[in-house]
Amino acid sequence: MIRIGMLTSGGDCQALNAAMRGVAKTLYNSKEDVEIYGFLDGYQGLIYGRFRLLTYDDFSGILTKGGTFLGSSRTPFKTIQEPGADGVDKVAAMKQNYYKLQLNCLVILGGNGTHKTANLLREQGLNVVTLPKTIDNDLWGTDMTFGFQSAVNVATDAIDCIHTTAASHGRVFIVEVMGHKVGWLTLNAGMAGGADIILIPEIPYDIDKVVKKIKERHDKGSRFTILAVAEGAISKEDAKLSKKEYKKKMENYKYPSVSYEIAEQIAKKSGFDVRVTVPGHTQRGGSPCPYDRVFASRLGSEAGRLILKGEYGFMVGYKNREIVKVPLEDVAGKLKMVDPDASIVKEAKMLGISFGD
Repeated sequence: MIRIGMLTSGGDCQALNAAMRGVAKTLYNSKEDVEIYGFLDGYQGLIYGRFRLLTYDDFSGILTKGGTFLGSSRTPFKTIQEPGADGVDKVAAMKQNYYKLQLNCLVILGGNGTHKTANLLREQGLNVVTLPKTIDNDLWGTDMTFGFQSAVNVATDAIDCIHTTAASHGRVFIVEVMGHKVGWLTLNAGMAGGADIILIPEIPYDIDKVVKKIKERHDKGSRFTILAVAEGAISKEDAKLSKKEYKKKMENYKYPSVSYEIAEQIAKKSGFDVRVTVPGHTQRGGSPCPYDRVFASRLGSEAGRLILKGEYGFMVGYKNREIVKVPLEDVAGKLKMVDPDASIVKEAKMLGISFGD
C-alpha cells in the first residue's frame, strides 16, 4: 500500500488541479494499492489535521478547471517554526499528522515560500516530492513553472484590450502586471502585447527616460503609449535606498501601487493624459491554457513515477525541454530573477522597447 498526502499552498494559479490529476492518475494506473489524502487549505490542513481521503472520481473532470479543489492558504515560512497564536507547534503538528496517517510521501504544490517549508520538512525526515507552481516563474531549478503561461495569456489579453481604447483617445496607458520581486510575467506579457515600455524589478527605471520615450513616440506621430509595469517595479532612486530606508518610505506611501505614482509623474512631466489598468487576480484565475494543462500533467506524472520508485526529496522541474528532478535543497530559498543582460531583454530593446534604464 502506498499512502500519500497532497496539498496546495500559497497563491492560487491555473493548472493546480491538472498537476494533482497527473500525480493521481499515474499512481492509480500503477499496479500498486494507493491511498491519497488531500490536506485542505495548504499547510493549515497539514498542521491542524484537516484532510479527506480522495477517490479516483475526485480527479475526474478537473483537467480544465482553474483554482485548486483542495483549497490553498499562505503560511509564511518566516514564522513556520514559531508557535501560532493558539500555541500550536506547527512543524511538530505537521510531522505528527504525517506519521498518524502512515504516509509514504507528501506531494506539495507551491512556489518559493512553499518550497522552503517543504525543504524544512525534508530536513525533519519526511519524504517529500514537490511541483513548481507560480505565475511568477521565479522558482530556481526549473525553466518553467505551471500557471505562468496561463497568466501571461491573461495579462497579454489585458494589454491587447487597452490598445484599442488607448489609440482611440490618444492616451498613455499603464497596465500593472503581477510580480513583486521578479519580472518574468511582465516581460513576457509586455512583449506579447506590444508594450512600448516595460518596467520590471530587476531593472530600476529612470522616470525621465520613461517620459523621453513617450515624447519620442508622440513626436513621431504615435497617438498612444502602452507601459507594462510590474507591481514591484522600482525607480533608480529607491533602488539605492537601504531596506530600512525603503521600508520607512513605504510606510507613508500615498499611492495604491507604483503604477499610480508613475502615472502621476508622467502626467506632470509630459502633460499627457495617463490611465492605469490593474488586471489583478484575474491573472491567477480562469481555466489553464492548453500549454499549462499538458505541462502540469507531465510534471504530475513524473512526480508519481518518483513516488513509485521511492525517490524523495526532489522538486520535479523542467530544464532544456526535459522534465527533470531537482534536489529540494538546491531550490529552497532561491529566486530565479530576470538577468538585465539576458538575451530576451537585449532582443526586446532591439525591438525598440524601453526599460527606463
